[in-house]
Amino acid sequence: MSFMKYRSAPLLRPTIASHNCNLKRPASSLAAALKEHAPIDIHPEVQDALAHGRPLVALETTIVTHGMPYPANLQTARSVESNVRKVGAIPATIGLIEGRVKIGLEPHELERLADIQANKSVVKLSRRDIGAAIALKRDGGTTCSTTLIFAALAGIKVFSTGGLGGVHRGAESTMDISADLHELTRCPVGLVSAGVKSILDIGRTLEYLETLGVPVISYGPTDDFPAFYSRRSGFKSPWRIDDPVSAAQVLYTHKQLGMANGTLFAVPIPESYDEVGQELQRAVEQAVQESEANGVSRRGKEATPWLLKRVGELTSGKSLASNIALIENTALVGGQIAAAYSRLSHERHPKASHPHLATSAESPVCNSSETHDLPSAKLVVVGSAAVDISARADPVSGSARANNNLHSTTPGVVSLTAGGVGRNVAEAAHRILTSHSKDLATVTTLISPIGEDAFGEFLLAQTKKIGLRTDGLIRSPIARTPVCNMFLDSMGGLTGGVADMGAILTLEAAKVIEVLEKHNPAILALDANMSHESLKSLITYASQKNIFSDEPTSVPKSTLIFPALAAALDTATIPRAPVTFATPNVLELAHMYQEACASSLELTAHRYWWNVVDEMALGSEFRMELDHLARRSVLDGEGTSASKLSFLVDNGIAQMAINLLPFFQHLIIKCGEKGLIVALRISGEEAASSAWATYSTNIFARQIVARSKSGHSIVVLKHFPPIQVSEDKIVNVTGAGDSLVGSMLASLIQNIAAFEEPASLDELVAQAQLAAVYTLQSEHAVSPRLSTLADL
Repeated sequence: MSFMKYRSAPLLRPTIASHNCNLKRPASSLAAALKEHAPIDIHPEVQDALAHGRPLVALETTIVTHGMPYPANLQTARSVESNVRKVGAIPATIGLIEGRVKIGLEPHELERLADIQANKSVVKLSRRDIGAAIALKRDGGTTCSTTLIFAALAGIKVFSTGGLGGVHRGAESTMDISADLHELTRCPVGLVSAGVKSILDIGRTLEYLETLGVPVISYGPTDDFPAFYSRRSGFKSPWRIDDPVSAAQVLYTHKQLGMANGTLFAVPIPESYDEVGQELQRAVEQAVQESEANGVSRRGKEATPWLLKRVGELTSGKSLASNIALIENTALVGGQIAAAYSRLSHERHPKASHPHLATSAESPVCNSSETHDLPSAKLVVVGSAAVDISARADPVSGSARANNNLHSTTPGVVSLTAGGVGRNVAEAAHRILTSHSKDLATVTTLISPIGEDAFGEFLLAQTKKIGLRTDGLIRSPIARTPVCNMFLDSMGGLTGGVADMGAILTLEAAKVIEVLEKHNPAILALDANMSHESLKSLITYASQKNIFSDEPTSVPKSTLIFPALAAALDTATIPRAPVTFATPNVLELAHMYQEACASSLELTAHRYWWNVVDEMALGSEFRMELDHLARRSVLDGEGTSASKLSFLVDNGIAQMAINLLPFFQHLIIKCGEKGLIVALRISGEEAASSAWATYSTNIFARQIVARSKSGHSIVVLKHFPPIQVSEDKIVNVTGAGDSLVGSMLASLIQNIAAFEEPASLDELVAQAQLAAVYTLQSEHAVSPRLSTLADL
């Protein structure tokens, strides 16, 4: 296999009370479910948010599969996810795909559920349907009740939907009561909805919720309980709040007290839709009467979709517009509540979770005598420094089991190492630069917050030990040093863990810029863990100061920088993209492309994007050359049956890369066992003077060189085969990507124009690949062998 082959294991953050759906039965949590090999897939972005305590909002999919016609259902699902992101939260749309529970959907999975003509067998899932649907490997849309179950299981505290189910009209004889109400007694989740559906008996629903002990809180200027299409139902809620912080405090108080019930936040439809509400209500009454006459009202879960569809027919689509408006509105409110809850959790987390060493104030860790005489750093890395703790159980003598479920202490090995993406990248660059010359030992610095605790002391000592300067480490009395604590079975498999990584969110852009002003670096590298506002400020600063910027990525983080990109486009110039370098893998590239094209930021609709694309002027000749390159084998010397580069075309890798070049000047795309793809753009006067101006497409050399007729633009797409590494030589896969990025930065510090010179680019990639291989073969997050690279 190649040095880039991807492996991963779920990073879990189990809690106690927040994962219990019922205090009367054994606690259920995502960690416990996955230990039992439950068919659950956590989207990487959701997984990252759970691990770091970031705001999450659960979203249902019955609206997609049974609530709206196509394509309005897909468009609404996308806009709802976008609204959640607008307020700083992360959407976790939940559905069932081929018998696997998906907490967070990929775009193609959402499209699959939405295409109800092609996927007619998709089912509507309540609690009673979960086991059967999974066993039969069906696709399914999660109802309000099922979404509550899986949100609680994952530890997601907020769920936004359109309308809650309730007591149906005539329930005194039919006993037709929605399962949504009972799930609210078992799942500690804040449900944000536009009240209950107006096709129901709202009065009896409120009485039943009172009987079940579920808090009902109106969210708005009055205590009127909304009736889906209308802001007023004629009933009052027992409580009222009008801000997300108060709502978050309600949820947090329930968590503190160990209460297992959920909370209903009733959010009225926007006022602009209230006028049509009376007309819609008349249509609701007619539809209800028709359902009673034709027997639909007695068909259980079929009734609600039929009624909503009939109301839409009676109102000529007006109900659909209102339906979309109210779910988009509850998504905004839910995102605001989730963000407030996340902040509240961070603020109230016990400060004594780490051994604490008291000092007077926040300051750089090194005293003036250590840092005063150091020269300015040319490479500044801003990102997380963390302590990695891994506990691996010893094998059980005479047993084949892997110590997965011992539920007690067991003999084993506990290791403590320095880690964190930003720190790993900085260490890799430092080791390689120092191997070339001792004069480069102070060129690299890391800006990262650490706490005034024992873990912070450990990171400081480890940083000094490898000779990396420490004047960028910022100690804070209010932050906890980031720690990732992993529990491994005797086979090395991850069985659970806790990631306490919130300190990076305390890093303010103003403090970073203060350090940057001191150093005036040539390159600024960001690992995208910071807040949106900090990223935006730093990208803007780098652009204004003409500093080359780099953005190491992961799937969850790959688009966190996009709001900063959007803010920079109005002042960006064609020759200089807002971000100079980015290093996504194939999955991250696809995520970035989707976000650029389809998100509310509309990056590919900006005039700057169109101007750059027009200047690149790629046409049929480029496509023909790409088709030729796609026929090459991944490795030289392989026969006709060998793996080809066809994925460049078939998977759209080349297309996505080209479309992202206006935002990222140079892309280094990690393609796993198929090697690396470099896509780069050179514009303006640099295009004429670049060495690439004298080069042409050479399929044998795996490169395409496209020049515009004006000569003002050069686009290069080049493939680099992987270094083959046998499986038995691989020790650790966690730091290989960081070492590759650090090596690339080290090369750029020595030659900032390396991408503009074909020979220098070849050397840069060759060294970066070797650095990654060394770390793959090392037990350390960054291999100490990187300090010997200059000798090769």
